[in-house]
Amino acid sequence: MAHSALPALLVVHDRGSATAWRIVSAARGLCRVIFLCEPDNPAYQDELAQIGKHAEIADLTGLGEAEVCRLAESLDPAGVLTFSEHRLRLTAAIAEHCGLRFHSRATAAALTDKYRQRRALSQAGVQHTGCVLVRDPDQAAAALARVGTPAVLKPRHGAGSVDTCLITSADELRARLAEFAAGADRDFVLEEFLPADPTRTGPGWADFVSVESLVVDGEPRTAAINGKPPLVPPFRETGHVLPAPVTADVAAEAERLAEAAVRALGIRHGITHTEVKFTPRGPRVIEVNGRLGGFIAEIVQRRTGYDMVAAALRLALGLPVTAPDPARLHGDRVTFQYLLLPPTGPLRPGPRSLLDDLGDLPGVDLVDVSPPADWHIDWRRGTIGAIGTVYGSAADHTELRALISQLTDRVDQFWRDPDLPRTGAPRLIDTVDHSIDVSTL
Repeated sequence: MAHSALPALLVVHDRGSATAWRIVSAARGLCRVIFLCEPDNPAYQDELAQIGKHAEIADLTGLGEAEVCRLAESLDPAGVLTFSEHRLRLTAAIAEHCGLRFHSRATAAALTDKYRQRRALSQAGVQHTGCVLVRDPDQAAAALARVGTPAVLKPRHGAGSVDTCLITSADELRARLAEFAAGADRDFVLEEFLPADPTRTGPGWADFVSVESLVVDGEPRTAAINGKPPLVPPFRETGHVLPAPVTADVAAEAERLAEAAVRALGIRHGITHTEVKFTPRGPRVIEVNGRLGGFIAEIVQRRTGYDMVAAALRLALGLPVTAPDPARLHGDRVTFQYLLLPPTGPLRPGPRSLLDDLGDLPGVDLVDVSPPADWHIDWRRGTIGAIGTVYGSAADHTELRALISQLTDRVDQFWRDPDLPRTGAPRLIDTVDHSIDVSTL
């Protein structure tokens, strides 16, 4: 079969920015995909079952790092990559063992460790951001004295704004550490709060963008710069807007900073997702992620026709890649995704029809809602706690801003305070200070 002549590409699979089916689809005619994963993991068991015989699966259940590396070597791979934040370090170990392109172990460590990443960017002269490690509530006063108030507390390892919040006092920090670390062996970082310059994006938009880069032999090439709708408290990202609502000069500033950060971290190959915040001191790095960002492939392909999942596969195999061609944009409309995130308070859901009716708004193409059976609402879950996504487009950013406002108003009606009459519906998305920082999606 011609299929067997294709090179083998190992995908270290877990919950991440590309499903198994999406990866197999992008690999058609390019390579043979072998998923290194735990087939019985409930987080992705169903999606693996859907691909059937379209891909091979190598079971790494119960194996240590060295055993996984030997298993990977036995499969004679031509490349390796992952779309999962949680598998970056293991993928780096496999790449080193098999002599394949990917992040070095040191780079993968910096990409998955917020404290180490801050130190690397500071040592390279890219950006100094006050950041200290903290674990015990008894460390709260000393940590806050070093960083100052307000500050941002987040897990040392993690993504999606999970357990991320603003800290304004030592008492608050002690309480959050006691809450977040209860029964778990976890380190946290307390970071300097980055004040905002909201004029760079304008009213109605979050004060940061994400720069999506293709990195070839250490040289980053920008594939897209995404803007963001306003955050949901405390630090939850609500989607993407392409193109970003910024001028060409502002976009160029963000792009230059992202490129400097990528080089400082020693990234040689692959796709990166760098979040850049606009402050009175200029653009500042929020975080560099060493893999394709969540939802990014979908919005880039819908807006430009460019397949970033296929680009990631080609980069892993050492094949040539090009960035999206602006001349081949799919129309001139502004494309968006909007996440439906639960509120922070003890509210309860209304009729499902209120969400289904979002599709009636002009500009909305698809409403994909998958609410949990128990309607467990917890802001600590970050963007993972979204109950659905709205997809669509608008003629320009002004029209899109009005559409997002309509979406917000309608979603507000869906959530009700259990102690209020059904006629009284509080706002789901509270007014949020655009100077608030955000962790990555």
